[in-house]
Parts: sequence; structure tokens; C-alpha cells
Amino acid sequence: MAVLGSNEYADWGAHLLPWEECQPKLAAFCEKVGLPDTPAGFVAHLKDAHLSAAAHLDAGYLDNADLVIDEGGVPTLKRRRGKGSDAEAERLAAAIERRMPERSLLSIVARTAHWLTWYRHFGPASGSDPKIKDKLGRYSLAVFTGGINIGPYEAAKHIAGVTARELSMVRNRHITLKKLNAAIADVVNAFAELDVVKAWGDGSTVAADGTQVDTYIDNLLAETSIRYGGFGGIAYHYISDTYVALFSRFIPCGVWEAVHLIEGLLANTSDIQPSTVHADTQGQNFPVFALATLFGFDLMPRIRNFKDLIFFRASEKIVYPHIDQLFGESGRNVIDGS
Repeated sequence: MAVLGSNEYADWGAHLLPWEECQPKLAAFCEKVGLPDTPAGFVAHLKDAHLSAAAHLDAGYLDNADLVIDEGGVPTLKRRRGKGSDAEAERLAAAIERRMPERSLLSIVARTAHWLTWYRHFGPASGSDPKIKDKLGRYSLAVFTGGINIGPYEAAKHIAGVTARELSMVRNRHITLKKLNAAIADVVNAFAELDVVKAWGDGSTVAADGTQVDTYIDNLLAETSIRYGGFGGIAYHYISDTYVALFSRFIPCGVWEAVHLIEGLLANTSDIQPSTVHADTQGQNFPVFALATLFGFDLMPRIRNFKDLIFFRASEKIVYPHIDQLFGESGRNVIDGS
């Protein structure tokens, strides 16, 4: 939201660290993210990365079957068709299903709570010992009912031995977003130790995307979604290549999702720290691309109508045999690296 004239009342820049405090931290930060700590070195680093990416694309252009650059320099990606399921893969899936016992969601929540004791993060704001006889059971029920988006009074109608007041008290007074995220990090860390997980990925890649979730009208974040047509909010998830949700947050429908992409990655406290992020058009914009570079991870979005973008060349002295039309006429669309 932008308010005309708001700068007359407060300066947002006053909340930033002054350069005198930032400068002593610069070298350590750049070393951690793998960036040069001088202006000239930083520009040269970006230029080398651009030249390397362009050379790699040009070298493999003739062998690729998806990207086509026409004489006018307009790139087009061909639509891929699914090959269907392999017969061996279907037999493997059937064999796994025969050997895998059926588990209920509530049983899974209770078992992981028993093994990992992730519920130890929960408790009253005072920090004193909670006066609950069965902490594992009560906290597991609270997480289960909240996770399936069912209110305490409706849940109490279907779960014997617990009242709506008991569920609502735990959810409202003992569980906060910070405590819940700490419990999630415990589950993610334990999941990453499983042998089968390493067959899917190494945790270096994550996909970020949002899903519209219906909520009550009086929710402060709720609003009508133009994209999805419903009323509620957006559950923004970060899914690792190991097939586990690293982090989630709830955001309004009208906000550009890229605004929350960086913040969510920084808030992820699990041992899985991805270096490559895949997203859709909503997961990118110019400031987020800049921040991704500064934080040392690769942002790899699918951009709607990317053929309408202007592609800049890093040097006017280099002519590419196969992709030169992508950058327009020679001498134009050249990055000023001075």
C-alpha cells in the first residue's frame, strides 16, 4: 500500500542501518555468500556470470529440442508432451503400496510427537510448566485439528475425550507461529536423516508457490482472490526437492508473492538450506532477483510472456553464432558495466 505524502510524517530510510555500521560487516557477509567485497570485483563477478551463462546457452543451442529463437530474436519454448508411466515404475509403485501399511493422519502426528518430542516447543507465554496431564495427546490433537483446518468446537463433536475448550485453550495460549515453526524444523531435520530421502534429492533445491485457502470473512488477512476466485488467503509453501515442506506462511491474496519469497527462506531454521529456488511468475521481480544475488542463491522462475522481455548482452565485442539475435542488433542492449 502506498500513501501519498506519507514521507512527510516518517522516513523509511531512517529504519535502515547506517553505512558506518554496515561497512565493518561487509567482508564477512560477502565471504559467506561468495561475492567480492569491492564494487569493481562485484561488477566483474556479475559480468563473468552473464558471459558464462550466454556461452553455455550458445554451445548447447543446436542440441536442445525445446528452445527456438527466430530471426527477430523472439524466444519460444515448445510445449512438452508427457510420455506416460513406465511399466516398471507402475509395478514398483504397486509393490510399495502392498508393503506400506495404511496410517491415519492423527496416528502419524502422534507417532512423530512421541519419537521427536517436537511438542516440547509448545507451552504458555509465561514459560512456566503447563498444567496439562497429557501434553503429548493434547498438543497432538491441537496440531492435527489445526492442520486439517477444523475448528475446536467442530473437532470436539467428532473426537471423544476432549472438549472444545481444551482444544481452543491449547491453540490460543500454548501455540504461537514461532513455536510451531520450531516444531516444524524438528520434523524436517528428522525427515532429512531418512535413507529414502536421499534418493529424491539433496536439499539444495526448493520450489515456492502459493495456494488459495478459504477462511472466515472476519479474518484480518482474508480478501477476495482475483486469480483464484475464492475468498480467503494464500498459503505460501516452500517444498524441498526431498519432498518435504520446509516452511509455510499465510499471506493476503492481493500481494505479489515474490515479496514474501526472501523472507520465508530466511525464516527457515531447518538443516536443509537450499541454494536454488524455483518459482512461477509471482515468485520474481527485479528487486527479488537483486536480493537473490546478494543472498547467494539462484532464483529460477518460470516467467509468463518471457519472450517480451529485453535480453541484454554483457559485451558488445562478443558475437554468438546461434543466439546472437536474442540480444538484438549488435551495439544495442549492452550492459553498462562502468
